[in-house]
Amino acid sequence: MKCDWILAAALVAGVVPAAAVAAEATAKPGAKAGAPAAVPLTAGEVKKVDREARKLTIKHGPIENLKMPPMTMVFRVKNPAMLDGLEPGMQIRFRAEEADGGLVVTRLQKGGAK
Repeated sequence: MKCDWILAAALVAGVVPAAAVAAEATAKPGAKAGAPAAVPLTAGEVKKVDREARKLTIKHGPIENLKMPPMTMVFRVKNPAMLDGLEPGMQIRFRAEEADGGLVVTRLQKGGAK
């Protein structure tokens, strides 16, 4: 009976390090262990800018990190300075995240540049 327990412990001890090595091997080169994967920016077109409410209406493509299909919707912005110079019809690239019970634009690039 004691041998069964020792064998089981040895197997578990051998599997855990192997799983950790396999997880690290599938990570992107140069990425820090435990760091979140880079979230790509989403292309969009500004439909409306509401500076007073700190909101932006965007017609966007799929937002991968939120598993959201293309649509037009209103987002809050993390920093009101993001709205400076934005006008309806402008092409942008942005990152949106869930925060404070809603969706917030946390990064924005004007002109649709990568």
